[in-house]
Amino acid sequence: MTLILNNDDVQSVLTMEITMKALEQAYTELTRQEAVCRPRIDIQIPTKDPSKIYQWGTMEGGSMSGYFAIRMKSDVIYEQEYQGAITQEKYCVRPGRFCGLILLIDIQNGEPLALINDGYLQHMRVGADSGIGVKYIAREDAEVVGMIGSGGMARSHVESFLLARKIKKIQVYSPTKAHREEYAKEIGEKYGLEVVPVSTPRDAYKGAHIIAGCTDSSVPIVIGKWLEEGTHVTCVGGKPDEDTLKRIDVSLRLGNAPHPWGLPEFGLADEYITYAAKPNENADFQMKRTGKRGHGMIAADRAVLLEELLTGKKKGRTSDQQITYSERGNIQGAQFFAVAGKVYELAKAKGLGRDIPTDWLLQDIRD
Repeated sequence: MTLILNNDDVQSVLTMEITMKALEQAYTELTRQEAVCRPRIDIQIPTKDPSKIYQWGTMEGGSMSGYFAIRMKSDVIYEQEYQGAITQEKYCVRPGRFCGLILLIDIQNGEPLALINDGYLQHMRVGADSGIGVKYIAREDAEVVGMIGSGGMARSHVESFLLARKIKKIQVYSPTKAHREEYAKEIGEKYGLEVVPVSTPRDAYKGAHIIAGCTDSSVPIVIGKWLEEGTHVTCVGGKPDEDTLKRIDVSLRLGNAPHPWGLPEFGLADEYITYAAKPNENADFQMKRTGKRGHGMIAADRAVLLEELLTGKKKGRTSDQQITYSERGNIQGAQFFAVAGKVYELAKAKGLGRDIPTDWLLQDIRD
């Protein structure tokens, strides 16, 4: 039988601690070449509406430890401006509905084990990456977070930061006053933290040891001139501005996807690769702007890979005064076999989800 798991099923078994441990194990397997993955690949096709683009995105990876997974997304994307901020929006079928699925496979016999909604797992794996970065390179005494954004990512980041450091206070900014106040109330009560909604993004930086960009902004959201001495930065929506890139002393990258077998020239640091129909006619808000590549390694001349840090080949933070940065790299594919595999095992043990006959997904004609 193949198991169908929705977001409620995933949320009932997946903790941030499990997620972080699963990811660190997967990254270790990558360094030993026991696991493999590729960068995200997007297909973009213009729609009849010139302000919107259809985008299909996939990322995949697997490990000798037992699982392969591919994550698939089907989105119509567009941009909108709200209170001076430009954000990228998306939907499937209609606004407010989304299609993101993970297909989990047993590598021993090729069996499709599960089909899993990716929403909750997605927030957890992104938050976990930022938590791993804080664990290895933020100041040991970091206790104040400047949170830019108040959505799902801003919530999962709190969980991972609390596992990595003794966080006491969060200063949250969101363009919508009601959203930041709701976030402050919810997170403060849930974790027993001091959570202060602030009215300007500048205020989130004051006294912060960690700045976390957690928005769907299409423009830079981490402002380098506001960073205080010793700050650690993560950014999973929008991007850091040029001043931030100049001020980074050490940039931690959790890993690089390996190049295709026998084709080292195809080894890219790009976070995603896009193929487009009518590429020169697509709307100019594409995820990857026409003629430009997705970003590779941030502050490459000051970058340290997690493998280099763990083996002692390079040092990470060497003083409390340094400004540090952490990013996942282009190893998204490895995240989904690792975390989805854990979710499948835990859900199976609890009897969660719905079974469908695996034979529905098989055939007797050789492909």
